[in-house]
Amino acid sequence: MTNRRHLIAGLACTLAAPAVLAQAERPPLRILVGFPPGGSADTIARLLAERLREPLGGQTAVVDNKPGAAGRIAIDALKAAPADGNTVIIMPSGPVVLFPLVFKRLGYDVSRDLAPISQLAGFQFALVSGPKSNVRNVAEMLARVKADPGLANYGTSGAGTVPHFLGVMLGQAAGIELQHVPFQGGAPAMNALMGGHTAFNIDVLSESLEQHRAGKVRIIAVSGAARSPLVPEVPTLREQGVALDASAWFAMYGPGGLAREQALRIQRAVATAMADADLRKRLDELGLEPIASTPEQLAAVQKADLAKWEKPVKATGYQAD
Repeated sequence: MTNRRHLIAGLACTLAAPAVLAQAERPPLRILVGFPPGGSADTIARLLAERLREPLGGQTAVVDNKPGAAGRIAIDALKAAPADGNTVIIMPSGPVVLFPLVFKRLGYDVSRDLAPISQLAGFQFALVSGPKSNVRNVAEMLARVKADPGLANYGTSGAGTVPHFLGVMLGQAAGIELQHVPFQGGAPAMNALMGGHTAFNIDVLSESLEQHRAGKVRIIAVSGAARSPLVPEVPTLREQGVALDASAWFAMYGPGGLAREQALRIQRAVATAMADADLRKRLDELGLEPIASTPEQLAAVQKADLAKWEKPVKATGYQAD
């Protein structure tokens, strides 16, 4: 009887061994990020990587930063990766919503080369006045700009970005002509604003908070459909009579050709990780609204945002190589 028990136990282990070995040999989930460590996309990736192992059934996750070309280097790496469910990318909405409208030679096809998995977080933008304009709300801004066209300029972190085209939409909605002044990043744009070289800024809300709270600049409006809990005292553009709202988001994509079952396997793990209270708190502190969507919901949001931005982008005539 004892020998029989040993035989059954040994047979069970033999049958289970291939499954255990397959799980043990599965490579880590590589999370590509097209920006340097420390930014919002990198932070989201690292917060998720810490929490994905259990919902992925023991598969670890590692962050692979590939900065450059506004995230397009990382997208190239995703395109080159096998569609086996072991490589994904986390990126802002710009590369799938704005870049197809802006770049003459994009290097990738959004519908062919990127497989939607899940939205991760949404965020707003801020309209910020500096000491040169020194206005407290949108009504004052419009009055000052109409009286002094020299104040009709706004700085952003770069041409072809969401803040660039948000300024175009703001000018159209308010019936004024605003002059875009692009900088190489948010920090130079903020320095120019505080130094009186520009009258206004449009930037990611969280990037303006420190100087706003220090009283060096003033956030006069937020771009979302509702006020931000980061600055609940600041009204939205719509509340101030401008029929406009705009936001952006971070999302996770797999390579084109990713099987639906693999996309759903990762999406379910992401949804579990995004439910973690500490992760959500960390995102809130960064001015990011946690979101966990299905691949279909992400695809629908992407399509709607592409249609929303098409007219203002084309109205500028702006194109990049």
